[in-house]
Amino acid sequence: MTRTETAGPADSDIPAPHSERQARRTVLRDGISIGVATGTYGLSFGALATTAGLSLAQTSALSLLMFTGASQFAFVGVIAAGGAPLAGAMSAALLGTRNALYGLHLSRLLRPRGAGRFGPAHLVIDESAAMSLDRGSEDLSRLGFWSAGAGVFVCWNTATVVGALGARLISDPGAYGLDVVAPAAFAALIAPRLKDMQTWRAAFLGAVVALVFVPFAPAGVPVLMSACAVTVVAIRGSRAGRRP
Repeated sequence: MTRTETAGPADSDIPAPHSERQARRTVLRDGISIGVATGTYGLSFGALATTAGLSLAQTSALSLLMFTGASQFAFVGVIAAGGAPLAGAMSAALLGTRNALYGLHLSRLLRPRGAGRFGPAHLVIDESAAMSLDRGSEDLSRLGFWSAGAGVFVCWNTATVVGALGARLISDPGAYGLDVVAPAAFAALIAPRLKDMQTWRAAFLGAVVALVFVPFAPAGVPVLMSACAVTVVAIRGSRAGRRP
């Protein structure tokens, strides 16, 4: 007599090898695609940094060492407007604080130790953090983080050099619209995050506060005041939401 075996509940919970491989390929493909798409903004950054007066070495160093697009655009935008480097650095630091919050989540996922913390910490950006979410398993989440982080890093830095060299070949970059790439790229970074009324209110408040300070405040200060106002409102809103 032959016996027909049927898969029990425990068997059905075990992912098939080919399904796991397919999932890994999908995550890897998505991470690389995000790296290429996001990295193209490096062209704009390289061009803007050059028009602001930074050398090729300085521009490349910002992308290699700072490696967070919004902060880089904020820093160079302040320099381009004639602001002090310190004001630009403060604006960049404020915009980069969100990466520390991402790090709290990712440290539990990646579990880095000792000097091994520096590698993943440098790749903590919006895209790598997003790619680590809701992947079904920790292995796939880690793959999403590394594929997006490394992909953006390589493409961003390559595009930065290309953009900087390309801008140097143009006698008047402003005539080609390169002077508006910072606000355009920054708007493109923000737009996908405006998903609900709360974020729209925060964006509107930030814009209004910045516009109020623009006529009389030094370059870079409007961004700082805008960020402070939005932060205060966000903290008050979160406290109100926790009240019974």
